[in-house]
Amino acid sequence: MGSFFYSMRAVTKIAEWSPEERPREKMIEKGAAALTSAELLAILIKNGVRGKSTAYDIALEVLKQGGDSIAGVAKLSYENLVAINGLGPAKAVEILAAVEISRRLVSSLPSEQVAVYSSREVVTLMRPILQHLDYEECWVIYLTQANTIICKERISVGGVRATVIDIRIILKKAVEKLASGIILVHNHPSGNRRPSQNDIKQTESLRDAAHLFDINLLDHIIITKGNHFSFSDEGL
Repeated sequence: MGSFFYSMRAVTKIAEWSPEERPREKMIEKGAAALTSAELLAILIKNGVRGKSTAYDIALEVLKQGGDSIAGVAKLSYENLVAINGLGPAKAVEILAAVEISRRLVSSLPSEQVAVYSSREVVTLMRPILQHLDYEECWVIYLTQANTIICKERISVGGVRATVIDIRIILKKAVEKLASGIILVHNHPSGNRRPSQNDIKQTESLRDAAHLFDINLLDHIIITKGNHFSFSDEGL
């Protein structure tokens, strides 16, 4: 019934819908949480193609291209978006900006006074930031002696298969923050949770260098969409 209803009303402008069903009015009255993903996207898209489609129709197509999920939409590139009929450069950029704002919001949520004692706690903290990326990012979590998080920072962005870490920058920040421990975290877009030889080599180099400053590398965790690998858990 729902899909048939929307297909029937798609021939009319959103402005001609009943007030309680227009995405903007619905958000004002009921709050953003009451809107579907398509309705939220329609607000960003704003306008449709005259006589052919509404902003809601275009939003449905964006969702379809993203595998019918917001997580999938977050992985769409600029080229993917502008290829959608009715979605020009300006609208594509607005969607990409909204996605990036969401990612930065998640990554900047306060973690003060939060302590971590296991790889699973770290994965719970970092998975929302890393699991949907189609390129590698490397983050460092700086900890007190009691394993309380001082902060977490992205320290490098790489390609599909690798990212390079700068040990000097990591340790400089650790000393400045008076950190007693650090945890290295990065993702594998390929879905393979196993560390590469380069991952192993960089981990060993960082551990040895950190030891000179009396700082412990407590773990290096690799996150994939549905799994993870912990150097500490594996005894490496």
